[in-house]
Amino acid sequence: MAKPLRKDAQRNRDLLVRAARGLYAVRGLDVPLEEIAKTAGVSIGTLYNHFPQRADLVNAVFADRTATVAKLAEHALSLDDAWAGLTYFAERICELQAADRGYNELASTRPPQTEDLERGYELMTKIVERAKESGDLRADFTLEDMAFVTWGIARTVEATAAVRPEAWRRHLALLLDGMRATAASPLPEPPLLPGELARLMGHCD
Repeated sequence: MAKPLRKDAQRNRDLLVRAARGLYAVRGLDVPLEEIAKTAGVSIGTLYNHFPQRADLVNAVFADRTATVAKLAEHALSLDDAWAGLTYFAERICELQAADRGYNELASTRPPQTEDLERGYELMTKIVERAKESGDLRADFTLEDMAFVTWGIARTVEATAAVRPEAWRRHLALLLDGMRATAASPLPEPPLLPGELARLMGHCD
């Protein structure tokens, strides 16, 4: 178990996370670390003491998002209608992406590695399987296909934010209609395998 930080060290860490969260939300993940340290009112050395790698800071900033995703999935599963649960979950996730440029970039590459991540995947699997069992979701849809939703919406959010920030909702509606069992036609390619998706998302080499 890690030793608790001294009060001043914890304060500096909190300042860095708060500063990074605000800058990432507006400008994305490429904000220079020196600027984050300056905004937090600490030295760059203090930043590196707490976060030796940029990825360490990114994970600290967005660690709570995997818990949020798991809670959204739990609520989706509590809805009586399986399709309503699936669409609720997809819409809430896309809202998180649209509201935070940094998270939008992260969601399409590598989610923060936290204890809630595996739980989130388990719940998402249940959301997908329940919607297939109800006959609403096309039978050939897989959990890995949800990545196409995340990736597609991420690009739409990026491309339209300055002119039509809600345009992603139209894109998502089109995607959801294409996921309906009643709209299904044979797909030209097999689904991504779990291992392939893990490689694409940076979970392994």
